[in-house]
Amino acid sequence: MTVYVPEVFESDEQEILRRYFTNLDGPVFALVNLPEVVKGALFARYSRSAKSLRRLFLDEFVNDLDLTGDKSVDATTGLERAEDLYEKVFVEYGDDSVAQLGGVHLACEQASNLLTKILERGRLMSYLEQSTRYINYDARLGGRYRFYRDGDILNGPFGTRYVGDMDRMFDSYSSMVVGVTEHVRKTVKRESNVSDFVFKQATRAKALDAVRGVLPAASLSNLGIYGSGQGYEALLLRMRGHHLPEARFYADLMLEELRKVIPSFLRRVDIADRGGRWTEYLARQEQQTINLVDEYFGALDPEDAAEVELTDFDPQGEDKLLAAICYSSSHLPEHQLIDQVRELSHDRRVALIRAYVGERENRRHKPGRAFERIDYRFDVLGDYGAFRDLQRHRLLTIEWQRLTPHHGFVRPELVVQAGLGDQFDDVMERSSSLYDALLTDYPSQAPYAISMAYRLRYVMQFNAREAIHMLELRSSPQGHPSYRRVVLEMHRLIGEKAGHKAVAEAMTHLVKESPELERLDSEKRAESRRK
Repeated sequence: MTVYVPEVFESDEQEILRRYFTNLDGPVFALVNLPEVVKGALFARYSRSAKSLRRLFLDEFVNDLDLTGDKSVDATTGLERAEDLYEKVFVEYGDDSVAQLGGVHLACEQASNLLTKILERGRLMSYLEQSTRYINYDARLGGRYRFYRDGDILNGPFGTRYVGDMDRMFDSYSSMVVGVTEHVRKTVKRESNVSDFVFKQATRAKALDAVRGVLPAASLSNLGIYGSGQGYEALLLRMRGHHLPEARFYADLMLEELRKVIPSFLRRVDIADRGGRWTEYLARQEQQTINLVDEYFGALDPEDAAEVELTDFDPQGEDKLLAAICYSSSHLPEHQLIDQVRELSHDRRVALIRAYVGERENRRHKPGRAFERIDYRFDVLGDYGAFRDLQRHRLLTIEWQRLTPHHGFVRPELVVQAGLGDQFDDVMERSSSLYDALLTDYPSQAPYAISMAYRLRYVMQFNAREAIHMLELRSSPQGHPSYRRVVLEMHRLIGEKAGHKAVAEAMTHLVKESPELERLDSEKRAESRRK
């Protein structure tokens, strides 16, 4: 059985595609010879479509483009001269900054949800991932459900069980989507100013939100990445030493396609005494740390913990924030400014912060870098589905533990109200049992079996400026209830436990009320734009 389902195109489609994509049948390919705005639009559409990128291009973009001038285009034209130049600068002189100047749009398709978290770890890259909120995952790919089929597992004693259990989990997902959708449409009243189409879209999205927790981490996703040569090099070095076989295999696919576009920037990746040594270092230090942590603390049971805990903050944070606000407009050294702001009256402190924050008309109006002066560190024990969304924020430090069934799962109340609580629990039991069966022989691949409703422990550290961006964005009415709950608790802890009331009050576009249909307003706006 093949790992990836190859795409098949008609001869006239192939003639068009080969001008713009570095291959026509693999799951990884680069986009070339297209305007940047078209690449961006393709990736934006990607996140809400079940189609592959090449099929999207053919179905929705080709007719709006003038392709006649590209008939004789060859992506490698002029590459040899550029290679000679970069050979001198990049290889001979080791100027890594040169590798920041060449970027690639890369499509990564049929990647498991475990792999997407590895692909999205780099800070200096941009990502758009296929959303579980807009796509019904019971749609089959090449006649089979959309989950990753690890070759080692399939060829071993658990191969038949793995495919069978995954199929049953997707069967349950499919029937539960129907059941919850029907329940929502029966219990939520459609207002007269809401069209039937918008109502159906919003209620379907609510059902998909509630049921996505039964999907396993093996579920496949399509991911669009834009990054520099330096960003891709760092990503590939990590992937080539990763314990997950899928990551190592996928790294080879990515390297092959990237070398068709920016070969010089990736020359060091698989040279034994350059990239090879880096990869060995990364893998070795990770394994050494795992061994010692297991030796020291492996026998301990975790204590009870809240879903969100604020574990570290600066009690003098607001004094430092005030000094940072004053710094660029002042002539005083920072230590003197800190002493002076401590003596300010409450009214003057409030006035300074209000002047700096200004009148924020919308959440995209963000205060300046003074808010980067203070940090918060949160320990979160939340469901894997919410983690997937929060992990994509790049201006923070995030580390996560191994995905297991040992922390329990979150059952959405809506599923229970629809009378499907027992079916949901049955999927969780199947998921946990399959994980246990795989763990001994396939410790790295066993998390494929874990449903997204299971809880994962992860730590997030970010400054106050990122807090304003992330908490306002993720509390928006169309946000998923699971991560809205997490960020609202973060906001409360910043104001109450840290005592940084000024920071909490600066988040004027944070939304605390939970709408009945999260996607309703968004769908109404989309319909209005279409009209």
